[in-house]
Amino acid sequence: MKTIAITGVLGYSGRYIAAEAARRGWRVIGLTNSATRLPNPQGYELRPMPWSTREQVLAGVDVLVNTYWVRFSHSGGGHAAFSHAEAVRHTRTLIRAACEAGVRRMVHTSITRPELTSPLPYFRGKAELEAELAASGLAHSILRPAILFGESAEESILINNMAWCLRRLPCVATFGRGHYRLQPIHVQDFAELALRESESSAPARCIQAVGPETYSFRELWHLLARSIGVHRAVLPVPAVLGHLAAILLGRVVGDVMLTRDEITGLSQDRLCVPEAEPAGQRSLSAWIRQCSSSLGRTYQSELARRA
Repeated sequence: MKTIAITGVLGYSGRYIAAEAARRGWRVIGLTNSATRLPNPQGYELRPMPWSTREQVLAGVDVLVNTYWVRFSHSGGGHAAFSHAEAVRHTRTLIRAACEAGVRRMVHTSITRPELTSPLPYFRGKAELEAELAASGLAHSILRPAILFGESAEESILINNMAWCLRRLPCVATFGRGHYRLQPIHVQDFAELALRESESSAPARCIQAVGPETYSFRELWHLLARSIGVHRAVLPVPAVLGHLAAILLGRVVGDVMLTRDEITGLSQDRLCVPEAEPAGQRSLSAWIRQCSSSLGRTYQSELARRA
């Protein structure tokens, strides 16, 4: 029986990857720092992340799937502190641990359009880690998703919280004209892709893990509004005003709704690779229609999930 280790096995995409691996007969090991605060209903064997222990936690592992990252840097303020710089350091430790343990292959989650010279820490950090993995000599696949959605509304933070705004606010906004695009991929499609790449024999592969539908940010607002049965004006606003509104709403819900860097990344059209063949088949529009009654009923907090 082949053994697969998955970071974030109790979280979002990691949980779906683990379930798909188990269905295919893999032995699943979860790497997590959340063993004491998150449920483990499947009873996966859990080991600590390699940066929190000196143990060789990847001993006996054939394939490592890495979903670990942070959406934004946060200094604390009632929640645990985390940062992009820390995420880069930790992932480098993970790559070294995989090499030392003789892991056969690593499947690494990156982002669409990473760039070493980007002023945005998210995209620069992802590019640095892609380069680190390529230089390691470890056989690998790099998956570059834009955003994930599915299965439930509560798990799809961005889409759900956009619907939450539509249900409660008299109008919503785009930053500028809102023509920048997104190519979301369903989490189950992403899990199946990760397992296909786990079984690959190619020395190195890079896959644009995008879904079959492309939406501008403005179009996504309108699709959500129609699906949940509300009518809201979508107003173009300067990025600075949009960020201010996100800060104020974030204070109301006790979360970071959208950062300045995320607005910049969106405006630079970094979440779309129009020339790429879709890596997933499940459509966002069909999923939104399926979940329309539950989308946006409750706000989903990024910070609360990290508490």
